[in-house]
Amino acid sequence: MPRKNPPTGTDKDLNLAELSRLFVNEDLARQFLESKRWPNGAVCPHCGHAEAYTITAKPAKEGKRPARRGLYKCKLCRKQFTVRVGTIFEESKLPLGKWLMAIHLMTSSKKGVSSHQIARELGVTVKTGWFLTMRIREAMKQEPLAGMLTGRVEVDETYVGGKPRYKGKNPRGMGTKKQPVAVLVERNGNAVAMPVAQVTGLTMKGEIHKIVAEDAAIFTDEGTWYQGLGTEFLGGHHTVKHKAKEYVRYDSNGAVFATTNTAESFFALLKRGHYGIFHQLSKRHLPRYTDEFTFRWNWRKVTDGERMAAAIMGTEGKRLKYKQPTNP
Repeated sequence: MPRKNPPTGTDKDLNLAELSRLFVNEDLARQFLESKRWPNGAVCPHCGHAEAYTITAKPAKEGKRPARRGLYKCKLCRKQFTVRVGTIFEESKLPLGKWLMAIHLMTSSKKGVSSHQIARELGVTVKTGWFLTMRIREAMKQEPLAGMLTGRVEVDETYVGGKPRYKGKNPRGMGTKKQPVAVLVERNGNAVAMPVAQVTGLTMKGEIHKIVAEDAAIFTDEGTWYQGLGTEFLGGHHTVKHKAKEYVRYDSNGAVFATTNTAESFFALLKRGHYGIFHQLSKRHLPRYTDEFTFRWNWRKVTDGERMAAAIMGTEGKRLKYKQPTNP
């Protein structure tokens, strides 16, 4: 039986047993969030000034309301704020302890957790659970940067959606109404996944050039939309022929060289979440689901506590109002 690792006093220790005390104590939950968001003291979310003082709670007087716990006032702009302001928690009436429980569930569940399950665990309505998970997915979002993927980069695409009800050519993917999703993943590194309008050379190569460094080596299947990449990246373009049942090609030393198995592993998690947890992913909200799976993939090598802390750090500066504007 493996021995239990000794406590480190860091985010590595944050598991369900350690966090449970925060779920039922609002003051402890607030202090925990303050320690993560402001490790060196409160910072005003209105002006960014790092000097603020606490407004102490006083006994209620006639005609006056007592100050809330965790209320601060900036010494520069003189505005009041709490740890919720400027984050996904702002204007939410849900206790911070329940927010932390939801973040823990979503960051520790490898294949995701449904809004129905969140609602049952937190004792809230399904509507609240759904909006809660969407806000947390917004915190998990990471904007891909130019040249962020380096080394050996695998690229692949899949189709997400319901099972086609008609028979025709390629009913499992291309030619159906399913939404194509592309993934670009470093071998043993980070990934970037996103829905794409269509699988064409213009679309796929455009995303590759946007995210992958010029000195990288590109690995794909034999899709025609990848043709020409060999002259556009210093590491060249290498393919495996899935139609010939070739999934791995080895080099002269017997080491794995050409494969897209890493990208396939990412899609395996996404599909298991789709079919086993969410059951239906709408095209409108699919980008947020791919952001969620990308976040967990990129933080897969750390503990659940460290992954949760990373998600909390992503809550800043991200607001998601309940009613989203619809495209004309």
